[in-house]
Amino acid sequence: MKCPFCGDEETRVIDSRPADDNTAIRRRRQCDVCGKRFTTFEKVEATPLMVIKKDKSREPYDREKIVQGLIRSCHKRPVPMEKIEECVNEIESAIYNLESREVDSNVIGEIVMDKIKNLDGVAYVRFASVYREFKDVNTFMDELKKILK
Repeated sequence: MKCPFCGDEETRVIDSRPADDNTAIRRRRQCDVCGKRFTTFEKVEATPLMVIKKDKSREPYDREKIVQGLIRSCHKRPVPMEKIEECVNEIESAIYNLESREVDSNVIGEIVMDKIKNLDGVAYVRFASVYREFKDVNTFMDELKKILK
């Protein structure tokens, strides 16, 4: 590790401890040449998850899109924000457990549909109506019959 003060590469670790809820390591270092101390953080570099859209274009996964979709679906429903966050965490876990660097938006949509069903029935129907692009009342009724069973 290069010293930020003198630029020499002869440094040593004096102290190490976990940081950021055990997602990083904080290291206290000292330069052997100038004697100054500095702190570095070591983190795992996550490979970006790419989402393959319906038109086959690709874009980086964005957690905020799922959060906003659930908030819209739960509008004026008795669903606390903590429950929405828990649901999004479950959705993200399921997505990352696929262990793929690229995931179809359809797969993500199905995971969301599965998880939101347990969150709130009305929110589920709202999300389904947009996700499944209901064309008429019959399609809407078919989806309602599925959740009433």
